[in-house]
Amino acid sequence: MMERDKIMTPCAVRELIADGQTIVIFEDYVLRLDSWLGKHPGGSLAILHMVGKDATDEINAYHLSTTLKTMKAYRIGRKPPGVWANTTPPIRGGIYEKRDASLFDTPVDVPEGSSDTDGVVSDDSISLASDDQSSLSSISSLTESITDLKDVRSSEEKQTMHWRAPVFNSKTGEKGGLAADDHASSAPVAAASRVAMSGDAFVAQAVQQEVDHDNGIYPSLDPAVQQEIVIKYRQLHQKVQDMGYYECPYLDYGKEMLRYSLLFTGFIVALRYEWFITSAIMLGTFWQQIMFTAHDAGHRAITKNFVVDTLIGMFVADFCCGLSIGWWKSSHNVHHLITNSPEHDPDIQNTPIFATAPAFLKNLRSSYYDGFIFYWDAAAEFLVPYQAYTYYPIMGLARFNLYLLSWLHVLSAKSSALGSSKAWWIRPGEIAFMTCYWYIFGYLLLWCTLPNWTIRVAFVLISHIVTMPLHVQITLSHWGMSHSEMGETESFPQRQLRTTMDVDCPAWFDFYHGGLQFQAVHHLFPRVPRHNLRKVQVLVREFCKDTGIPYSILGFVDGNKKVIGRLGELGEQVKIMVNCQKYMAETGESGLH
Repeated sequence: MMERDKIMTPCAVRELIADGQTIVIFEDYVLRLDSWLGKHPGGSLAILHMVGKDATDEINAYHLSTTLKTMKAYRIGRKPPGVWANTTPPIRGGIYEKRDASLFDTPVDVPEGSSDTDGVVSDDSISLASDDQSSLSSISSLTESITDLKDVRSSEEKQTMHWRAPVFNSKTGEKGGLAADDHASSAPVAAASRVAMSGDAFVAQAVQQEVDHDNGIYPSLDPAVQQEIVIKYRQLHQKVQDMGYYECPYLDYGKEMLRYSLLFTGFIVALRYEWFITSAIMLGTFWQQIMFTAHDAGHRAITKNFVVDTLIGMFVADFCCGLSIGWWKSSHNVHHLITNSPEHDPDIQNTPIFATAPAFLKNLRSSYYDGFIFYWDAAAEFLVPYQAYTYYPIMGLARFNLYLLSWLHVLSAKSSALGSSKAWWIRPGEIAFMTCYWYIFGYLLLWCTLPNWTIRVAFVLISHIVTMPLHVQITLSHWGMSHSEMGETESFPQRQLRTTMDVDCPAWFDFYHGGLQFQAVHHLFPRVPRHNLRKVQVLVREFCKDTGIPYSILGFVDGNKKVIGRLGELGEQVKIMVNCQKYMAETGESGLH
């Protein structure tokens, strides 16, 4: 127990990560989560994206107090007093080199009453490789460090860099990439290489424009500024708890159940009287509405009991709708942690059909899909320029893709990995529930009840197209927002507010949006029941005003215009890029000037 209370230096932590261990900082503790990776109900990726980082805000936002108490069981030491300097997780390209293990065998203990720098290893030859990742271990406390951070940062940025991580390049806006100027200074190459380089330079230029835009309107990424935001966010989080907004208003769910029952009854009655189109509309609306409850259950916002909320989610999503709640949680948790990150957020990885950021205008490797490469190919060059026009038709058919993703998940290693954990029953339960759905919907309804193929096809298309507002709502709050990578010093609350938008609507219409209109609020407090999000929104507005973080909110129509405008803008960029490549292939010049 005493060993687990010893202070561990940042160098020692990086050495453990280099050895392949899963090390995460939570509050004052250094946690080793290797044994929890395969058992985490939210998937291992949610943990891997936090390696080397202070994940205190993320962990507090997503876990109940009962779960937080178990975190200490995984501690192997304590971090030095002050602010932890985040490093890039290996899954996101962080490179950790093993050094002489003897330097790190013994954690450093800080005697009570000593200065914060006493006993803390100071090795100028081992430091972070990014300007935004200077060592801050000598700072006395989170609050007192705000002033000192500015002085510490400038001196430590000059240190020799022997520990390496992908550098956030201020020219390209990418980690580890060459700037457009670097490409331009390269030696002459073959024409085919110049064509490829021209495309990379174009993408780098477009990415940098977005980074410059974000740097101009959001608070500085200076660690001192970001820590002020963190302090105020934690105060806000405590206020949300103290005001009881985490408590579920069950009366509101009673109203929800009444609405679901009326919609399902309408579907059955219309089907009984052979009003097939009306029946399809009622069924589609039922699916669209009831999935909001699955979303709440997935975040444990209903009963706060893992088993009960999981069963509610499985019944609603798998049995009633044919969609895997396990797949949703696996992708949704990652989406919440690294929202709008082109390489890592599965919710925006849709090429060749859609490209929502310049980073997609080239080959892109997905960490979520186990290194799968989304190639920028002829199909993307053909489809993306028209994505503003194909958006609504594809959203109308998006449910069919979710069926495929659901079955791929329950049959994959990600789902079977839970077999050795206490949540072993989720996978067989999902398979059973989804099989029941297809037996009832596919066999009993479509095959046995509907009279002919014309009506069957019409019924399927109409019932699924009716759910389109749900898919539009999901994309609305993110696709039009920032997709920039701003480095590891950006705080959790600023990233969520930079990449997420709320949708304004009258309170009486909240039921139709199902809480998804409060996405910015929800991303800051994912476990708050959706019926309380409008109340929390008032506090978030005050928080944004106090911190200087822009709070994005648009009406539903204006929000749609923003998304369509974003898609159209990217489509135009593709046309320009393709023309540049053709020009360069013909003349040997880039044509970018």
